[in-house]
Amino acid sequence: MARFICELKDHTDDVNCCSFSDSYVATCSLDKTIRVYSLKDFKELPFSPLKGHTYAVHWCCFAPDKPILASCSTDGKTILWSMHNGQMLAVLEQPSGSPVRVCRYSSISNYLATGGSDGSIVLWNVQQMKFHRSATVKDGSIVACAFSPHGNLLITGSSCGDLTAWDESLKCLYNEKGHDLGVTCCDFSSQTLTEHGIEYYQMASCGQDNEIRVWLISFSDARGFDMRCQLTLGGHSSPVLSCSFSSDGQLLVSGSVDKSVIIYTVKTGCILHILTHHTRYVTSCALAPKHPLLATGSMDKTATIWKLGHSEDIPDFTAESRMQMDVETWSEEKVATWLSQEGLNEVEHIFKANNIDGKELLHLTKDNLLNDLKIESLGLRNKLVRRIQDLKGSAKAELSNIPNEFLCPITWELMTDPVIASDGYSYERKAIEDWISRKKRTSPMTNLPLENLLLTPNRTLKMALNRWLERQNHREAKQMTLHR
Repeated sequence: MARFICELKDHTDDVNCCSFSDSYVATCSLDKTIRVYSLKDFKELPFSPLKGHTYAVHWCCFAPDKPILASCSTDGKTILWSMHNGQMLAVLEQPSGSPVRVCRYSSISNYLATGGSDGSIVLWNVQQMKFHRSATVKDGSIVACAFSPHGNLLITGSSCGDLTAWDESLKCLYNEKGHDLGVTCCDFSSQTLTEHGIEYYQMASCGQDNEIRVWLISFSDARGFDMRCQLTLGGHSSPVLSCSFSSDGQLLVSGSVDKSVIIYTVKTGCILHILTHHTRYVTSCALAPKHPLLATGSMDKTATIWKLGHSEDIPDFTAESRMQMDVETWSEEKVATWLSQEGLNEVEHIFKANNIDGKELLHLTKDNLLNDLKIESLGLRNKLVRRIQDLKGSAKAELSNIPNEFLCPITWELMTDPVIASDGYSYERKAIEDWISRKKRTSPMTNLPLENLLLTPNRTLKMALNRWLERQNHREAKQMTLHR
């Protein structure tokens, strides 16, 4: 579902936000800079980094229809940058001088919204690059905001947990406690839903309560405003700091203080994939509008680029050969090459001295690294284990044509103990038990209530799965013989 492409390591402090345009990905940081990379090769543009803020940069976003990037900072300023040459086009100062925590463009770039630590929300006229109007929430700082696909509605999230809806004139339409302890991010899907002739927006919000909520929102002059929670998504064990919809509205991605990134299906709320690459809090996640790409930013000072799905239209710029062959067939030299590509040159001599080939690599544990290979650094051992886990995930993804019926619809991984739930669908036992233990008495597939919590072993599927695995193992053994 997700494949590691590359890691961007140019920032010298926490990465606070990642943002995509059709051609670029931008990152901003506590180090006061914004960096911009090409999607063609993920190399930094000649005019990057962008320097103009005097304090930490909290958010950056591209205009949907113009080559302009906006960034906002603790210095109370929002700067608009040209993507032709990196020059400043405008400096917009929050009227109160308050630190600016978030900025978002409307769908047709006619407005830019900026949210301040003093609770102020300001609309700027992008064409004229000047102040349009402002409003203030009752409590807390504005830490999140998003425009609806039609641009006629703005949602803000505050540090006290409120979600507030505003119309184009910044008239308050609605206010609700969205998350206990505080909202951290919100995002609209670009795709709308129609039920009983009524058009609904889908919006996701996340917060300090460890949850993501998907909301259905309708708004028109005739019907007024309506907002209700459609789904509550679990999976994170700590506050969720970021959430983002895919351009087709089918996926929702979140990043958390628990250092993980989770990819969900929007329709059912099922977890498709969990990424555990970062070593500190995941502060940002963003999905590209026209490419199967995911960017994640972290307090570990890095941003990571992932490729989603199985599309071959974006090349894998790192360790391409790694994805084209079975890792177990790697020679000791190939392992050394992989270590170099992953920035782990300091342990190459240890691996060579211990004759670590591909098969040995995949079976290494933290205990092996400490006791057998004598790698004393805890940080280095943890990094090695994460890279090996990424490698295992990549190798697993290379299994050819896994039948869908063998994949658990919750984890999207090969099942080992399939069971049938009362909705008639088969799941990996641990996955459906975890789903139910989180007080979800609904079907992961239909979102309807489960008639009962009985889980019946699917012995027929288990036998078919075992036969398929035997064929795969036989085929791999034959290929290894041929390689020799």
